[in-house]
Amino acid sequence: MRLFDIIAILISLSAVFSWVNYRFLKLPTAIGLMLIALVMSLVLHLPLSFFDGLKDQAAGMLSQIDFDETLLHGMLSFLLFAGALHVNLNDLAKQRWVIGILATFGVVGATFIIGGGAYYLFGWLGLDVPFIYCLLFGALISPTDPIAVLGILKSVGAPKTLETKIVGESLFNDGVAVVVFLVLADIATGDVEITMSSVITLFLQEAIGGLIFGLAAGSLAFYMLKRVDNYQVEVLITLALVTGGYAVAEHFHLSAPIAIVVAGLLIGNHGRRSAMSEQTTEHLDTFWELVDEMLNAVLFVLIGLELLVISLRGDYLLAGVLAIPMILVVRLLSVGLPITVMRRFREFSPGVVTILTWAGLRGGISVALALSLPSGETRDLLVTATYVVVVFSIVVQGLSLGPVVRRFTDDTQD
Repeated sequence: MRLFDIIAILISLSAVFSWVNYRFLKLPTAIGLMLIALVMSLVLHLPLSFFDGLKDQAAGMLSQIDFDETLLHGMLSFLLFAGALHVNLNDLAKQRWVIGILATFGVVGATFIIGGGAYYLFGWLGLDVPFIYCLLFGALISPTDPIAVLGILKSVGAPKTLETKIVGESLFNDGVAVVVFLVLADIATGDVEITMSSVITLFLQEAIGGLIFGLAAGSLAFYMLKRVDNYQVEVLITLALVTGGYAVAEHFHLSAPIAIVVAGLLIGNHGRRSAMSEQTTEHLDTFWELVDEMLNAVLFVLIGLELLVISLRGDYLLAGVLAIPMILVVRLLSVGLPITVMRRFREFSPGVVTILTWAGLRGGISVALALSLPSGETRDLLVTATYVVVVFSIVVQGLSLGPVVRRFTDDTQD
């Protein structure tokens, strides 16, 4: 099947599913599209001869889509930039310590706790998984997904300070998680000798290097935007920043997600105030909002359709189901402990810990990282377990996040 045919099918499905969701289900777009795609995938799994041909064709199409490549090295740059573009930098600065600690220590700590728990859980189920792969599972499932979080939060109506904490953490912690994942993957494959100095060097190169490069690329784009007053050209400059910046960052082994988030924050704040006319700002916002909505639609349809190609072994599915409460408890600890310590220096309402715990949605990034593992039974197990956790996270946590936020709305004005 040609690339154009695959794109045409995915966009057509996204459009039809969006229409069905808007007309009948009236769910948040991300949840509605994924649920419809999941139901379609389950229907194709029914043991009916009528569906055999359709299932084979759909599975064949999905097998031609490298989910890891499509998301991590394609769609992610656009989605992160679109999300960062609308984050207020002043609000983010006020919450910098909370966001910084949750996005770094929270992710690293959760990686090892979940990894240790998964090792015993898989062993209890009779599944022989090396400890290093359990740590990889911890690394890929620990970060909250900015794409899922941003998509759900739009319809929740959370208080501004709380939304800043959730969005800020989700935008930055995936970059940290990818660094941790890469280090653990190198250990698992034995490609390079890992030392403490090499780990620190890799982190500095990826995270700090990505931040500095994002500032540099964003500043260059700002300089160009300030010297032209034509919204077509200015939108094109932001597209070049996203695509070119992401590609260059990856080429030099810098954290491309962090670079794009930083560049998006710079353009969305200083760029709006000092480098764009009112007309350009309006067109830029409209353009990136459309890009965000369209790519989100395609992404969540893809997540739902992935059910057609993952292993549905009973013990693998059970491992994913049993991992859910463990991951929620670890999320509670990784949020609650830092906030308990920080209460000595600033005030937090009790509801913040509950909401941040429940708002820790997992999404496509976790699935993409799992699919990037070397082929084999261990990969199949981790992909299936990750998929189960992601579906629960988006559907159950996503649908109930609104009521949870509203329950504590009066308490989260900190």
